[in-house]
Amino acid sequence: MNDKWKILLEAVPKPPEWKIKWDVIMQTPLAPYLNQMSNTQQNPEWHREGDVLTHTKMGCGQLTQDIEFRSLHKEIRETLFTAALMHDLGKIPCTRLEEGVWKSPRHTIEGAKMTRNILWNEFSLFGTKEEQETRECICNLIRFHSVPSHIAEQANPEVRLHKIAAQGELIPCFSLYLLSVLVRADIRGRLCDILEKPLKSAELCFSLAKAENIFYSPGRFPSEAAKQAYLSGKIIRKDQDVNDDTWGEAVMVSGFSGSGKDLWIKEHYSRIPVISLDSIGNEMNISPEDNQSEVMLKEREMARGFLRNKQSFVWSDANLTSSVRRKQLSLFEKYNARTKIVFLETPLEINKAMNVSEKNIFINITENFELPERTEARFVEWRCL
Repeated sequence: MNDKWKILLEAVPKPPEWKIKWDVIMQTPLAPYLNQMSNTQQNPEWHREGDVLTHTKMGCGQLTQDIEFRSLHKEIRETLFTAALMHDLGKIPCTRLEEGVWKSPRHTIEGAKMTRNILWNEFSLFGTKEEQETRECICNLIRFHSVPSHIAEQANPEVRLHKIAAQGELIPCFSLYLLSVLVRADIRGRLCDILEKPLKSAELCFSLAKAENIFYSPGRFPSEAAKQAYLSGKIIRKDQDVNDDTWGEAVMVSGFSGSGKDLWIKEHYSRIPVISLDSIGNEMNISPEDNQSEVMLKEREMARGFLRNKQSFVWSDANLTSSVRRKQLSLFEKYNARTKIVFLETPLEINKAMNVSEKNIFINITENFELPERTEARFVEWRCL
């Protein structure tokens, strides 16, 4: 465990005092971000308390007083408190003044990405299943914390909640129940004359989750094909099975440079062809620093060939954002391939053993990096080597 992470956990409120050690928190890498939050304003209609840091401290205070928070296991309390501490980080880059009103569009999405970068780079929460689960639970709580207050605005709220709950398949400690504890503290940790509105919306949201039997765990479906159909928005009942007309696997392997993709593929998929950006680039004598358009065109041509012949294959590339993955997966699904994403993550020691410098490891952790969500493909796996 990283020493910086240990220091941060020391600040998490514990029994019997349940005191938040803000002085300790300001000794961690979060300090500069908290200072920026103190200079980030909010819409007084919803946040009469003023800046984001003041709201954050109020929210953390509300969380600490919550009976359900206090009843959680120590590690889960630490995860949830860290999420509360960082839940509005995204307001730093997203806040702007529009026609005299402070607005922060997409701050939950950006906040989750910022949090992942900080936890990975500053606190070294990566490379083991425990560190991965803790990090991604925090990021997912931040990513979805504004959904419950706006659930009535969703076109298909049940499907939206099932998609969020499905993340629990990849992150065992994540659930809509845990999200509800954070959301309650977030709403109550502010000065607002119309608190009843977001509170009632959140209550409606989590009542719906309970009715759908996804408050504590992901939903159940007759088959993986039915799950994919329902979560992709097809108009079917969640207990309705569907015909599975897929013929084989199109496996997308995702991970940073040095994460061991080639070795993992050799060990698990040695009998099917592999489409690799690096290999194609080498064959075409195109350097990674050069324009990759010809290489990418060749990749898709090869994929179409396998898809037309109903030949299972592996697509190996960084594939580090949902938009990049979606572009390829939509092609695979068009030909009725059974899609699978495998994200590989390795600890620093293994990267060093593979002669990958720390600089090259961390330079890849860009602000756009997103782990694949459970609903992106028929099957999704996160593996730590």
